[in-house]
Amino acid sequence: MPGHMQPSHIQTLGQLKASGYQSKSIKEELRNNLVHLLQQRQKVFEGIIGFDDTVLPDIERAVLSRHNILLLGLRGQAKTRIARLLVNLLDEYIPVVAGSELNDDPLQPISRYAKDLLAEHGDNTPIAWLHRHERYIEKLATPDVSVADLIGDVDPIKAATLKLPYSDERVIHFGLVPHAHRCIFVINELPDLQARIQVSLFNILQEGDIQIRGFKLRLPLDIQFVFTANPEDYTNRGSIITPLKDRIESQILTHYPKTIEIARLITRQEAQLPPAQKQAVRVPDLLEILLERIAFAARQSEWVDTKSGVSARLSISGYENLVSTAERRMLLNKENTATCRITDFWGVVPAITGKVELVYEGEQEGPYQVAMHLLGKAVKETFLDHFPNPDKLRKGRDRDTDPYGVIRAWFAGSNTIELLIDAPEKEYRKALDKVAGLRKFVEQNLNLHGDEAYPYMELLLHGLAEFNVVSKDILEAGLSFRDVLAGMLNDTNFDDED
Repeated sequence: MPGHMQPSHIQTLGQLKASGYQSKSIKEELRNNLVHLLQQRQKVFEGIIGFDDTVLPDIERAVLSRHNILLLGLRGQAKTRIARLLVNLLDEYIPVVAGSELNDDPLQPISRYAKDLLAEHGDNTPIAWLHRHERYIEKLATPDVSVADLIGDVDPIKAATLKLPYSDERVIHFGLVPHAHRCIFVINELPDLQARIQVSLFNILQEGDIQIRGFKLRLPLDIQFVFTANPEDYTNRGSIITPLKDRIESQILTHYPKTIEIARLITRQEAQLPPAQKQAVRVPDLLEILLERIAFAARQSEWVDTKSGVSARLSISGYENLVSTAERRMLLNKENTATCRITDFWGVVPAITGKVELVYEGEQEGPYQVAMHLLGKAVKETFLDHFPNPDKLRKGRDRDTDPYGVIRAWFAGSNTIELLIDAPEKEYRKALDKVAGLRKFVEQNLNLHGDEAYPYMELLLHGLAEFNVVSKDILEAGLSFRDVLAGMLNDTNFDDED
């Protein structure tokens, strides 16, 4: 990458000048390095999936235009990660005046300290080198952030220690923004900053300078600002004031994954699984798709606050819980390996309830019931990807032409099966195999055989339950499937006893 320099041989201002080093702004630095990467057709934002044709080109255009950036999007849309990856567009090292708290450029110093040091030592002024990873400053905006936190204030202790009057600029304690000179400065959740605090950023964005407590102090700061925020129509906590928004040159909208496949790639990449767990537990593709469908269903649910959003962390945490549920069963049964099942999604429920913000109707329904509803919807959609729709088959069909006729008849004969969450693999498979017509239906329709058929056999049962072809009851430690009519009669008898 351009701008890379071996700094070990350059330790004084004179040596720096002799090397031919030329100062440039951080925005020029980012731009030059991005130009080089684009010309080499190298990937700029490693690990960001699903934004190749939308968000990332907008960010690249903003960097080429030397703009400050506002990333607008719901939670869990990789806004902060993108901001952090901008560090990779910086030069590997830059020279600073040794001991300067404001990262002073030796050729263009801005602080009193650096100017005095240069005046005293000239070309012998010591030079330090700052790595690009030290040039990233991030602040979460909260209502209690003050102007002093961001910009700075007079420090009475420093004044007393140095025996200086308050009119001397050396008594100033600089805030985060001056310390971000020649750095990338990220403010997350910008609307949470009080309006009067947002006003303090005007001059920095427009003129590049700051004023502290009426000091006639001009600090021409060189900062690449990146702000993140939820869309303004979400939350009453605050908003970005219009004059500040007007000064942020590029505003870029992020979004959730647009396809199940992209969502799966993100979940696989982000899920934190120990190597032993990865090796022992297998997650069938079918269940990965089912998990992502839960998140997609949540983003469209009438019970979930869509303005709040449903983070990609729902799928990531859910995936980790799914694998851990299978691992726990494996350990309890002293098995060496495990394959995830649809019944294991009961272990995913805590990851769902903690990641969705419910509207009033959802609160009335209850977080657990909402999670079960989302799972049911995901099962239904996944079922229809592989099997005929039972609702479309009911009218004008008799048992001989009904593709589910053999399965219906088996349950109609007072047969039931139980799928227990902690059942050993042999018992789980034995339960599915005893349902007449279940394996044959999967093998004929999907051309699957042996172990590969079991996840789809279980999906077939869950799907038929969602379409009320069979009845599904939640037990204390698993599920029970039986005939719909038998379930209705049992419920009626129970009501009569009451």
